Amino acid sequence: MSRDLRKYAKDTNVQLLFGAFVALFIIGIGLIWWIYGAGAALMGFLCLLGALVPIGLIFLILFISDWILKRAGRD
Repeated sequence: MSRDLRKYAKDTNVQLLFGAFVALFIIGIGLIWWIYGAGAALMGFLCLLGALVPIGLIFLILFISDWILKRAGRD
């Protein structure tokens, strides 16, 4: 029986990334709320969302360029 190690590595990386974001948002924002209150937690949440915008744009550009390169390789 063969195993696809690339798929396993990709799945593991996605799970680690998802877990890190969950920990950052739930634990991080929860601690801010507990220590500083609701207003600070809201600002922390907005700052985290703002920080995700450039990261999301980079991933979108990389995904689109990967898609274009895969399509160009078929011709």
